[in-house]
Amino acid sequence: MLQQWGLDVHADAVYRLVLTQQDWGIAEIAQELGISETEVRHTIDRLVELSLLHRSSGALRASSPSVAFHSLLRRQRAELLRRQEELVTAEDAVNRLISEYSELRGAGARHECDQLDSMDAVRARIETLAYRAKSECLSLMPGGAQSLESLQASRPLDDMLLEREVSVRTVYMDSAGNDPHTVAYARWLIQRGGEVRTTPTLPLRTVIFDCEVALIPLDPHCSGKGAVEVSGEGILTALVALFDHVWGSAIPFGTNQRPRADSITRQERELLRILAQGFTDEAASKKLGIGLRTHRRMVAELMERLGARSRFEAGVKAMERGWLA
Repeated sequence: MLQQWGLDVHADAVYRLVLTQQDWGIAEIAQELGISETEVRHTIDRLVELSLLHRSSGALRASSPSVAFHSLLRRQRAELLRRQEELVTAEDAVNRLISEYSELRGAGARHECDQLDSMDAVRARIETLAYRAKSECLSLMPGGAQSLESLQASRPLDDMLLEREVSVRTVYMDSAGNDPHTVAYARWLIQRGGEVRTTPTLPLRTVIFDCEVALIPLDPHCSGKGAVEVSGEGILTALVALFDHVWGSAIPFGTNQRPRADSITRQERELLRILAQGFTDEAASKKLGIGLRTHRRMVAELMERLGARSRFEAGVKAMERGWLA
């Protein structure tokens, strides 16, 4: 019980013996507990520091348990108050530093476009922007399943944003619903108050903070190469409009997408549309965020449902059924 005040494992037993065996000395206590006299002396010194024991005329006297333990509680309460005051002071100092460094960064080094050449630089910038965000964070996350590393890096930032009542809206691809890590993260985000929707395809990875600054990849096909930070009003207006358009056509995460017997899912409809545009299997699977084998299985199932012997015939029959405009 007494270890929470920094005492060793023998403190409780030593205190009890002094309290009940008032004529015992250090030798008797050490023999009773099976420890050395040096350990007993060390424990007694700490108990004296906490006013649980007193030395009087060469003998030890235990303080009244009621008085002693209430005194310890008062000390602990005072220590907690002191730490809370230090925390408030530290938070004020951190907020001032963030404000000062942000102003310094914007004093001369800010441009409408800044290039971030590595993922470490991108993550560091996202962290800074998340701390500064006041109203909302909008994200388009293509590629289907999100990497576990990316999800783990996003969780504390999303948690902080939602704790500060910053709106968090994210759009994943429908294929993300096949990945357990992405599904678990989306559910956690929704439970915390975020909003998540899905759509068959997404144009490019985008993160927008407060409609004032956005990050888009240097290479849309490889986000690991870095990103461009944009802050120009015209560019931001276009990116926010793009997000709003995608968000408006997306559906809430987890919505049942199983089609009727005479219909198809949004993902299947998008697959037919992509194939009609002449994309290869490899390119089509990447646009949908699915594996090549999954893509070919979906094509085969659609052809079987349509009773088609070729992809061209499948396209014709899909149009006849109204599956494609």
